[in-house]
Amino acid sequence: MKICKYGEPVLSEPAREVTTVDDTLRRMVENMRLTMYQANGVGLAAPQVGEGIRLFVYDLSVGEDPAAFHAYFNPVILESDGSDTDEEGCLSVPGISLGVERRTRLLLRAVDMNGREFEREFRDFEARVLQHEIDHLDGNVILDRVSPLKRKLARREIRRMQQNGAW
Repeated sequence: MKICKYGEPVLSEPAREVTTVDDTLRRMVENMRLTMYQANGVGLAAPQVGEGIRLFVYDLSVGEDPAAFHAYFNPVILESDGSDTDEEGCLSVPGISLGVERRTRLLLRAVDMNGREFEREFRDFEARVLQHEIDHLDGNVILDRVSPLKRKLARREIRRMQQNGAW
């Protein structure tokens, strides 16, 4: 699948809820999984591949452990606490890494691949990844999470990469 880059409208629009998890969506999940692995990512949200639905996939093992792959539909953060700032990259903002503040613990409600709703607690890096992907579902990217000055510098770097054909 083609990964949309910063500036494409789908990345700045809130995604719509999924009403039914069916075989069409399961095929899309598989295509997103393969796309994420090919791009060496740990997470990928549906808007990043041009689909405005509330779905993301992630795998902290980057394909090394099949049991580490997850796909979540309609995620909602019910609780969160703690705070940590760390560098984040994004498949939709290639070549840019920014320090982003995130919660260190969250309680998430979502729907799994079988259409079953669940609640689960996540911590540290895994919580960071989920928040990053949920940002995409809400129409936000990492540039929306930094100061205006850092955003301006990142946009300048993106323009430079576009002009050089590296974008």
